[in-house]
Amino acid sequence: MQLSKNFTLQELTITNTHLPNLPTEAEIARLQALVTSVLQPLRNMYGHQICVNSGFRSAAVNSAIGGATNSQHCTGEAADLDAADNAAIFQLIRQHLPFDQLIWEGGDNHQPDWVHVSFREANNRKQVLRMKVVGGKKKYESY
Repeated sequence: MQLSKNFTLQELTITNTHLPNLPTEAEIARLQALVTSVLQPLRNMYGHQICVNSGFRSAAVNSAIGGATNSQHCTGEAADLDAADNAAIFQLIRQHLPFDQLIWEGGDNHQPDWVHVSFREANNRKQVLRMKVVGGKKKYESY
């Protein structure tokens, strides 16, 4: 199912866990809102391919990969993105697009390993974080 010019439902639900990962109609509607409000406008501004590493996650998939129990991936409101220049897509989202949460995931001061973005149709927090691994544990701080 094509959600926009450059994004499909399949790429937003793919998993390598071999577990069922089928969103409900409500979750598909939230994925559509994420694509329409953030991902496709980002792709249009960036002008190059953006890969979705992780979009929707069923409870089983989220548990299998060690995701947070309150992850917005489980509601169809989040995606982890990877592009040739992750710092550029991070800044484009931060400066130009609506979002609930934006996270610079790992990496260094120049490039994150990937970018997490979430979107809600109401009451977006505009929370910007940076995730670092300290002593083998993820640590999130305002960024």
